[in-house]
Amino acid sequence: MHPVLIVLFSVIGMEFVAWFAHKYIMHGLLWIWHEDHHKPHHEKEGFFEKNDLFFLVFAIPSASCYAIGSLYLEYRWALFIGIGISIYGLIYFLIHDVYIHQRFKWFRQLESKYSKAILRAHGAHHAVQTKEDCESFGLLVVSKKFFGKRIKATT
Repeated sequence: MHPVLIVLFSVIGMEFVAWFAHKYIMHGLLWIWHEDHHKPHHEKEGFFEKNDLFFLVFAIPSASCYAIGSLYLEYRWALFIGIGISIYGLIYFLIHDVYIHQRFKWFRQLESKYSKAILRAHGAHHAVQTKEDCESFGLLVVSKKFFGKRIKATT
């Protein structure tokens, strides 16, 4: 398979890996790391959250793919999977931390229907501060029910 296609499929696949990890790991066994992310900003201390540890967790398979794909020519495809994971990580950071939560004031919210739907879906997710009864665990794939509604405030 062409390296560009491997990268593209890896980026797309990561949305589903992230959805699964968010629903079943972050809102499951590792809720202790994710819980502070569901608290309002005024209840948080400092800039970093325990939830930020997940960036390191997702960096492990990416770094492993870079290493394996660079060291062993027969596994060169792993390098391109690692690149895809890294690209998704960058997209996730820019949309989730910069755009949605405004942790960095690099740009303001957009007026497109899709970007507003992302904000609504994430707002609906954060409307619940417990690990149960949440909805909308993905980032880029947004249910059509979030298109055309009023925007809920996110935490």
